[in-house]
Amino acid sequence: MKIAILTSSRADFGIYLPLLKKLRMDSFFDVRIIAFGTHLSTLHGHTIDEILAQGLHVDHSVSSAFSDDSPAGIARSMAEVSRNFAEIWDQEKENYDLVFCLGDRYEMFSAVSAGTPFNIKFAHIHGGETTLGAIDNKFRHCLSIFSILHFTSTEQYAENVASITGGNQGIYAIGALSLDNLNEVQLLSRDQFLEKYKIDLNRPTILVTYHPETVAPSKNEKNASQLVEALSAFKEYQVVITMPNADTMNSMMRKEYERFASSRRNVFLVENFGTAGYFTCMKHCAFVCGNSSSGIIEAASFGKYVVDIGDRQKGRMTSGNVIHSEADVDSIMKACKKAIDAGVYNGENIYFKKGAAESIINILKNEIKRPV
Repeated sequence: MKIAILTSSRADFGIYLPLLKKLRMDSFFDVRIIAFGTHLSTLHGHTIDEILAQGLHVDHSVSSAFSDDSPAGIARSMAEVSRNFAEIWDQEKENYDLVFCLGDRYEMFSAVSAGTPFNIKFAHIHGGETTLGAIDNKFRHCLSIFSILHFTSTEQYAENVASITGGNQGIYAIGALSLDNLNEVQLLSRDQFLEKYKIDLNRPTILVTYHPETVAPSKNEKNASQLVEALSAFKEYQVVITMPNADTMNSMMRKEYERFASSRRNVFLVENFGTAGYFTCMKHCAFVCGNSSSGIIEAASFGKYVVDIGDRQKGRMTSGNVIHSEADVDSIMKACKKAIDAGVYNGENIYFKKGAAESIINILKNEIKRPV
């Protein structure tokens, strides 16, 4: 079975990793990578290097313009991705039995929508979810409509996909694929982490991953300033901030983080941890703060409480470790203190199902026996 994987960022590649490893180990599959989006951006760490370091074959590397993060710039980037992928799908329309897409990014939408006239068969991971504070919510539902197979993270999301697509065929609730990484990825020791990133995880640490709210981009600069003001009150903690992805008006947020870090020795900015580095930091931090899906989906498995700020993840199902906060100084500080007082989270992770990647493999082998 000839499988192509669409990956547009460090985030989705980390989620794909458990599946990629199992696909490569099984001679039933011929796996190819199509890398685009921020993977080819020097500003975002040129993370295509991570793909190549895994020994994976990249069939196509597709350039995308991310120099302008205004709404018009994002729209032009979408158009460029669609144009470039029109040529790829025309060339490859007979060469891939199934193409995986993941999540909800605008560039993923552009790549997949361009394949629809060619009747490319897509399989979508993480459909059916709701994030009201991001335009990604619309793209995610469209990706589900474009796809013939669906691998959701919960049963409720499987029901949502059935509602979106108008049928229940080809929909499987397999759990969150990224959680397979907990058993697959070798985490770093504190000493190894210090040597690689110059950050001492023996010190109390707040891990921050906060992205723009693309439904209301005009608020992003104010929200970022409220966040850093709140974090500055926790002087006994070092703050590790992973830089925002290529969303609308992300440059304003980047400048706010850079200003914050320039005046404080206990603030560290990281463009790209990679899966092992990010999970290592999550394992040893005191708590997670921001509005990233990783806080919603993964942090519970590390026993971490999460301060989820604002509306970006609003509507997404959460485990008992998530503490919601408005995007203002007082609310963020109050929520952070609550997370500190709560200590270690010992509850369940509603997104965990054992062997998500293996479930996908088994489903693919059964699906290929009949037309899909």
